[in-house]
Amino acid sequence: MSSSFLSRLKQRWLAWSFMAALVVGLPVGCAVLQHKERELVFRIEPGTASWFSGLPSGVQEFDLKPKSFKAGENLHGWWWPAERKNAPAILYLHGVRWNLTGQLFRIQQLRALGYSVLAIDYRGFGKSQGDLPSEASVYEDARIAWERLEVLQPDPALRLIYGHSLGGAVAVDLAAELGQEAASNGSVVPARGLVIESTFTSLGDVATAMANTSLPVRWLLSQKFDSIDKIGEINMPLLVVHGAADRYVPPRFSEQLFNAAREPKHLLLVPGATHNNSMSLAGRTYRQALDTLMKTTASPVAGRAGASPAKAG
Repeated sequence: MSSSFLSRLKQRWLAWSFMAALVVGLPVGCAVLQHKERELVFRIEPGTASWFSGLPSGVQEFDLKPKSFKAGENLHGWWWPAERKNAPAILYLHGVRWNLTGQLFRIQQLRALGYSVLAIDYRGFGKSQGDLPSEASVYEDARIAWERLEVLQPDPALRLIYGHSLGGAVAVDLAAELGQEAASNGSVVPARGLVIESTFTSLGDVATAMANTSLPVRWLLSQKFDSIDKIGEINMPLLVVHGAADRYVPPRFSEQLFNAAREPKHLLLVPGATHNNSMSLAGRTYRQALDTLMKTTASPVAGRAGASPAKAG
């Protein structure tokens, strides 16, 4: 992500924060503010990413239209099965701005590591039809996609949830929901683990950091994405990845999430990596971290003791 874009984004957030302070408390102002906030949070780029050159052979496109959706709504996604039969499968949840066409490079890397990948566009992104997304709608979309993954890979021990950037917050919410359900009914968590990369503690925290302001931004946001309060409830092994040179989302947020999570957990800080290239720069270390996650099982009684973060070599 370019420095000029980051500068513009900071200015937009700061301007928006001042606007919020002026209109908060006014019914009409709040409605307008929430719509503008969602536009700023999701920043949907229409069309196809300039670096997208088409789908690789073997990618299967699909549409989901559950009964809960309104007329005209759908979830569009890709299923890219690994060459190896019954390979572990990943639910890929992307961040903001670009749709799936801008995510293919990371999906390709995961498949090259031997994983089948199920990836979706949230409603309003790409070929997924729907209104402007909200925190509630992307959480619902992730759960619907998860139910499809359960069909495609029936073995819970071979399922992973992966979220990048804001998708990490969506992934934490899904994992916490699954973890809480398992705890309440005494069943096994239906996933091997959770991978979150380049993500944050809460949207308020990252907005405050981006705007570099002391204004109470977090109290003005209707879209919370409050991962720090959910991470302790996932009840599954966790891998947290962050580029040490990420100027968009500071790596301290991943460290805070890691510290708040229960064991078993692992933190991979990638020297020199920015917001989007931790997977490629970490290389073999990233693969090893995923392999370790796939061999780890959740403890019946998970502790909160932290472990030392690993550094990519």
